[in-house]
Amino acid sequence: MVTRRARGNESLVQRDPDSGSNPVMEKYLSADAVARLIEEVRRWAEQYLLNPAHLIQIAVIAVAYVVARILDSRLSAVLDRFAAREGMDHRIASGLRTLSRLSMPGIWLFAQWIGLIAAERMGWPDWLLEITVSLLTAWLVIRFAATFIADPLWSRIVEAVAWTIAALNIVDLVDPTIRLLDELAIQFGALRLSALLVIKGVLSVAVLLWGAVLLSDMVERRLGKSRRLTPSVQVLFSKLIKAILVTIAVVAALNSVGIDLTGFAVFTGALGLGIGFGLQKVVSNLISGVILLLDRSVKPGDVIAVGNTYGWVNTMSARYVSLITRDGIEHLIPNEDLITQRVENWSYSNNLVRIRIPFGVSYRADPYKVRDIAVAAAADNPRVLKTPAPLCNMKEFGDSSVNFEILAWINDPVNGVANLRGQVLFALWDRLHEEGVEIPFPQRDLHLRSAEPIPVRIVDPAAAAPHPPD
Repeated sequence: MVTRRARGNESLVQRDPDSGSNPVMEKYLSADAVARLIEEVRRWAEQYLLNPAHLIQIAVIAVAYVVARILDSRLSAVLDRFAAREGMDHRIASGLRTLSRLSMPGIWLFAQWIGLIAAERMGWPDWLLEITVSLLTAWLVIRFAATFIADPLWSRIVEAVAWTIAALNIVDLVDPTIRLLDELAIQFGALRLSALLVIKGVLSVAVLLWGAVLLSDMVERRLGKSRRLTPSVQVLFSKLIKAILVTIAVVAALNSVGIDLTGFAVFTGALGLGIGFGLQKVVSNLISGVILLLDRSVKPGDVIAVGNTYGWVNTMSARYVSLITRDGIEHLIPNEDLITQRVENWSYSNNLVRIRIPFGVSYRADPYKVRDIAVAAAADNPRVLKTPAPLCNMKEFGDSSVNFEILAWINDPVNGVANLRGQVLFALWDRLHEEGVEIPFPQRDLHLRSAEPIPVRIVDPAAAAPHPPD
């Protein structure tokens, strides 16, 4: 089946996709089409490039470009050197860096204006110069507008796309370019995928994703400044809002280019089933992370212990919790472990933690005096709270010593516990030595028991010594 529809002075042939032929391939890649294209290029070169008037304008453009390149290298170096000086105000430095980026198109545009004015005064053809001036003006304006985009990658993408559209509009090639991109298409059943559709889709997704990320960052900063929300709720809301905005951006971009999303329903269902089986752990960690954020059992800044790992929670992500120990080692603990295992949260309801410090003294020491010395040694430490006050209890009568235990309260477990025990023990050591209190070491008495008596004999060493031979 062959249908024809008129477009301008030519007719575009559309064949049945089942016929096995591609009208685009036949139109642009056949031998006759290539020969016609070569002939058109030759005629265009003879009309525009080999014309003396056009060659003069091209030479003027090239000279202006070389001058701009030479002056730009020197001016940019000077501006960057001033911007990098110490003590320079950041606003002035930012302005100097902006001028450095605008120096190339600005100098070229200035030189091109001089060439255009000279051509008009001398009555030379100047349409190429006018087009160049318009293109340079668009380049300068677009580059200046792109400097307000903080991300360098997005800034370059926006600059390239905007300048391409402006250039096509200046030379009146927007409509022909759109028609050409629309004709470069591939048919997949009922779906017609053209180059124009792909470009529109990519641009729509890029712009909408950029807007979604920018809006989510703004919302996250506003949530971070709110004092009514806890850190865990702030993290939860920011992640949910970002996921929703990104999803809306992708769906809106696909709908804007005319792609029907109802056909993806079965595919997404099968994909979800595969994810449920293949990524079970990942999904489990994700759901566990949401539960942790909702019940606020673990929050950024909490001091927790999971198994043998003790530290403070740095960040909470969708898959794991970052736990930094006192050694500076950052452990990435899966969210599922915090749900299924026993977790000690030292700062869940408050930051109060009681520290136990055992020690022992000799049986000859006065236990009441030892108790007072131990309480005073703990109370002198600046990290030990005065309320509740530190205590010292006699714990047991040991084999070699009377054992005591200091009980002290702190409210900053994030600063460590082992270092506090060491500081209190050092102070206790000094005070016990000043008071003459002995800290004993283990001692044992050895008793030998036997059923038969052990014979004892006294031997004269001189008589027992051997005589030398004669």
